[in-house]
Amino acid sequence: MAQRVASGRELARRLGVSHVAIQKAERAGRIAREPDGSWDVEASRRNLGETATPGRSPLALPAETTALGRLTLARLALGVEAQRLAVDEKKGRLMDITAANHRVDEVAAGMRDAVLNWPARVSGQIAAEIGRDPHLVQTILQEQMNALLVEVADRLDPSASIEPEPRT
Repeated sequence: MAQRVASGRELARRLGVSHVAIQKAERAGRIAREPDGSWDVEASRRNLGETATPGRSPLALPAETTALGRLTLARLALGVEAQRLAVDEKKGRLMDITAANHRVDEVAAGMRDAVLNWPARVSGQIAAEIGRDPHLVQTILQEQMNALLVEVADRLDPSASIEPEPRT
């Protein structure tokens, strides 16, 4: 049978908290009297434990076991992450997405230009070493480089290479 007490002070003594804590919890709706006006000690202990802030109350259950505790931990984790991002932003470790995309585009364009210019730079040397026509060597190298760039572009964005089906 549930143990019941008549007064808030007796409930406070049995739970190991102050009678003011019992009054505040009752006003906040965290605990309630039974219909006859008495207090159910175990129900009050359970309700106070479930709604208590971990670390602030002797009745608080471990933080991971209650919804309030899990939400408190999640809020704390989000706060820590926000602080870390703020520090990273101040130290210049973070970059605006638009600026980052612009920088990636610049680097990619520079790489593309270097790859496209390579056949013209080396075709004369290769042609001299193998005894072939420099124009023919440059043409073959350019065709191969263009095919390589198309393949890389397809891997980076496969949807761009899909040709629409002909309409009939």
